[in-house]
Amino acid sequence: MLCAAIAGIAAALPPGAYAEDFDTEHIFGFMIGSDVGNVGEREFQSQTTGRFAKDGGRYRTLNQEMELELVPAPNFRVELGTSFGAYDINRVPGLDDRRQLSWQSVSVDFRYRFLNRETAPFGMTVALETRADRVDETTAAAVRSYGTELTVAFDREVIPNFVIAALNLSYEPEWTRTPRTGAADQDATIGAAFGLMARVKPDILIGGEARYFRKYEGIGLDELSGQALFIGPTAYFQLSERSRLTATWSVQAWGQRAGSNAALDLVNFERHQARLVYGLNF
Repeated sequence: MLCAAIAGIAAALPPGAYAEDFDTEHIFGFMIGSDVGNVGEREFQSQTTGRFAKDGGRYRTLNQEMELELVPAPNFRVELGTSFGAYDINRVPGLDDRRQLSWQSVSVDFRYRFLNRETAPFGMTVALETRADRVDETTAAAVRSYGTELTVAFDREVIPNFVIAALNLSYEPEWTRTPRTGAADQDATIGAAFGLMARVKPDILIGGEARYFRKYEGIGLDELSGQALFIGPTAYFQLSERSRLTATWSVQAWGQRAGSNAALDLVNFERHQARLVYGLNF
């Protein structure tokens, strides 16, 4: 259904020529490219992320993040963000029933491009995002949580100006404390993701992403909690010279929770993940 909707949108959009060379900063959904923008660029971004289906019951969450992106120096980008979360959780094993809307977090993201694919065999950027959460993104419980995500992004044009591929490697430690009980917890997630996007029109790219995650207890990867593989399509639309839209959806194609023989891990991860990103330069 999503692929048909993407195809319908692509057919309905008027022909345009806004895109010239690839700008991989925003063409992927859950991944990032090595591009960071030009000096002096300012951009507002709205990012809506949905996560659906756990191990039983009803599980639906939406996270709405608003971000301001700045490029103060060559190859260096700064992003400031804040987010709100909406939760609908009912009869999910291990989770309290909740139906709420909350201000969730603040974040800052720094990116530096070490290699430009126009002058090197491939592009490479290191991204460091730090966030503070007052609401747990999975359970919606009130917490004091601090997390950092370190991502190394590579990309390369497979067919010049037609097909581009990207690889992301990530490490995300998180420290969480529950004020009501005083309980403290640490965990970490490592991941590898591969994406491929092809230009079907001057201003439309369509492709897909495959992402593999392993979640551990302890920030030092002490004990494996579970693992999951997500696969799904991605579409990018350059709406005008200043605005863009990215839509992506992923399904857990395989997973395994530690100590379980089930074919999916629906305790540490969701069955479906979707994201819609709108950006506007100003």
